[in-house]
Parts: sequence; structure tokens; C-alpha cells
Amino acid sequence: MNRLLFSLFALCALLYGSIAVNAVKLPDIIGDNMVLQQQSNAKLWGWGKPGTTVKVKTSWDNNKYTAKVDDKGKWNLFVVTPKASFIEQTITISDFNNRLTLKNVLIGEVWLCSGQSNMEMPLRGYWTQPIDGSSQTIAYSGQYKGIRMVTIAKHGSPVPEDSVKGKWKMSCPENAPEFSAVGFYFAETLTKILNVPIGIINCSWAGSTVEGWMSKERLEKYADVDLAQVTSTNVSGMFEPMIMYNGQLHPIIGYSVKGIVWNQGESNVKHYKDYVERLADMVNEWRKEWGEGNIPFYMVEIPPYIYSGVDNTEAARLREAQHKAAKFIQNCGIICTSDLMKAFEVHDIHGSQKQPIGECLGFMAAARTYGIKGIDCNSPEFEEMKVEGKTAILHFKNAYYGLTPNRDLKGFEVAGSDSVFHAAQVEEPNARDIKLTCNDVDKIVAVRYCFKNWAMGNIHNMRWLPLVPFRTDNWNDK
Repeated sequence: MNRLLFSLFALCALLYGSIAVNAVKLPDIIGDNMVLQQQSNAKLWGWGKPGTTVKVKTSWDNNKYTAKVDDKGKWNLFVVTPKASFIEQTITISDFNNRLTLKNVLIGEVWLCSGQSNMEMPLRGYWTQPIDGSSQTIAYSGQYKGIRMVTIAKHGSPVPEDSVKGKWKMSCPENAPEFSAVGFYFAETLTKILNVPIGIINCSWAGSTVEGWMSKERLEKYADVDLAQVTSTNVSGMFEPMIMYNGQLHPIIGYSVKGIVWNQGESNVKHYKDYVERLADMVNEWRKEWGEGNIPFYMVEIPPYIYSGVDNTEAARLREAQHKAAKFIQNCGIICTSDLMKAFEVHDIHGSQKQPIGECLGFMAAARTYGIKGIDCNSPEFEEMKVEGKTAILHFKNAYYGLTPNRDLKGFEVAGSDSVFHAAQVEEPNARDIKLTCNDVDKIVAVRYCFKNWAMGNIHNMRWLPLVPFRTDNWNDK
């Protein structure tokens, strides 16, 4: 009898193991609490027994969808989603011997947030580096039942992978401390403006370069990128090319999103000359991979910081490259952060002011992507310079009602033909012009504003959007 029972138990275990191996399975990103992009063909995918049929049923319309598992054990299909709503939905996914029910699913707006540490930085902060106002934000996070975030685990790989860890979490005091601060404030801003659920996919890695988020095929055209060094034995993260693309991004490509928010650039400061081309290549690759057209790409200007360098302008030149990229890449925008660091953060690359960054990104998305009228997202920018005698007169756009403060405007430097810059005396004679003079310069040839690695701007337009750092020269651009 004991032998018979043991044999039956072994047979059941074998059969169960076989069923479990062949049962339909899903990636982490498709699960309970997720947000699906409204009014889209949202992609669902997973694994199963080759040759079998996977069936999907949605609660919002009772439509039935099917997909065949291919010979590699993979399947995918697209479900039609309705308008955004806070009504909790379910999705049932089944095959010949297994059924999964995804619960607490919301339909809303989904954004991919990526980059390096200033995007990764959670609401709880880093060691000795807090987020301003985080205690209140975390405490009140439970009031936003429609905000959900999935944090993709940091995982580097020399080859494209199909799966990565990271599950959707609801906004509440227990979960919020680990949420990307920029991502959360972006979501909070959008949900207040649009009154719909907001899903954030946080796919970031501290220290990563733009090359780390690009495929091998894209990187092969760059002579200075050594892909041979990236092997399974030496993937160490941060500065390695392509490993974030392979290990973190590739497994989630196709999850329907409305747009992308990008906070990166600090690790590319020394290579600012290549940044416009490479960022544009990355954006084009991501858009092609997602197959949803020129979806919005909004980015954050790198913060003031004492970056190491030769002439104290490498970071300024990277910021300049970011703004050039924002104009070069279609459906792209950038927010200025020159006013957001505090004096005591001069040696801290992780500034505490994450809420204004998330809000400004939200304003940009609201105005440009969702067409909300009355919201301004455009910082004042240098437009032209005229020199009259010893005076340089600067004209700015996006400063319709003037610049503020009206006095004690800081950050301007001027130079003559000797290329030596001196602090300027500043006067604001009217709404959109600024006059500069300098006792040390007889004839002004060039002007710079906050064009240094570390420089805090204090000039804004009447919507309190900061003046974009700039220069009128092209010196040392070899």
C-alpha cells in the first residue's frame, strides 16, 4: 500500500510539474494593479506550451482575444482599451490547463520614465540626500488611488533578454518611499490636471550613459564604443554600453505608453559633442521598437554641479547639447533646472528639488501632448544680441510680460575680443530686453549666462519658468 501511494504521489507530482512548466506565464510588468494605456491596442504577451492557444477576456467589453504560442514558447496579442476610468477592471488569461486573473487593473495614461540617478532617486532619498517635502508626499500618497508605478529592476545583460523583475504597485505610504520622485511628481501633476489614472514605468539606472540604453546594432556605428568588452563575465553596470537596453528595456518593449520622460546626461558630460546625435539615435530606436509613431519625448536639463573638467564648462556644453537635441528631435521638449539647486548642494549632484521638476514635466505634457490651454511650459530663451557702444542689448523670447526679478539679475558674463569673461552690470529697461555693461570690457563681443558647470540662475518669466543658460560665442568648440 505504501509503495502504491508513493507511486501515485510521484505520478501526480510529475504530471503537475509538466502542467506547471507548460502553463501560460506572464512577465512581471503584466499583472495586478497595472495601468493600461487608454483607447489603444494594448499589447499583452507571455509564454506557454508551443502550439497551444492562449485566450484573453477583458471585463470592460467581454471581448475575447486569442493567440497561438509559437515554437519558441512565446505569444502576444493586442486588446482594445476604452476611455480612462477609475473603475477597477480584470483580465482573464487562460490556456488548455491554466487560468490567470489579473485584478485591480486601471485604464489611464502610461508614461515610461528612464535615465540615470536623478530619475531613479526614490522619494525616500539617497544616503544623506533627502527629497524636499518627501515626508508630506509619502504621507498623503494614499489619496491617489489611480497612480501606479512599476520599478524595473536594475539588470545588465550583454544580450537582449525577454524578462525582468518589476511589479506594479499602488500609491500608498507603504509603497511610495521606493517610487521615483520625479516619476511620482510627474504622475501627481498629470492626475490632478487630467483626472485619470496615471501609470509610471520607472526604468532607470544610476550612472548610466546614453550608450547604455542603445542596442548593439545602433552602437556599432560609433568607432569609440567598444562592444567587445561587454561579455557575461564583465557586465558591471553604470558606464557599460547597451547593457541597460538589453537587460531592462528590451523585456518591456511594446508595453503601450503615451510618451517618454528622460532624466539623464550627467554621465555623458565629457562627451557632450556626441550627445545630440546619440540621443536622437536612441529616441528613434525606442520609437521604432514601440511602433507607436513619434510619441512625446520630454527631458530634464542636467543640474548645476562641480563636474570635473578642464575649463569648468563641460556640463554647460552638455546642457547646450540637450537643448539642441530638444529642437532637433521631433515632438521633443526639455525643462530647465538652473534655478533648482541650493547653495549648499554645490557638491551634490542629487538635488532635493524633485517636485518642481516633476511638475514642469507634467505641465509640458499637459500643454503639448494633451492640449490643455492656459498652461505655459516654455522657459524664456535668448533670441538676439545687439551691441551699441559699450552696451550689449539682449532680447528674449517666451518673456511676454517681462523677466523677474527686476533688479539684482545675476549670472551674466561678458567678454571682448580677448575671450576673457568678466561679471557684467545688468539693467532691465523693458519687458523682454536686458542691457549689459562692464568696466573691464570696452567692446562686448560675447555674452554668457550661467554657462558654467555650477551656476545658479535667478531669472524667470512671469510664470516663474527659469531663463535657459546660454552663450553667444562658439569658442573652444574644437
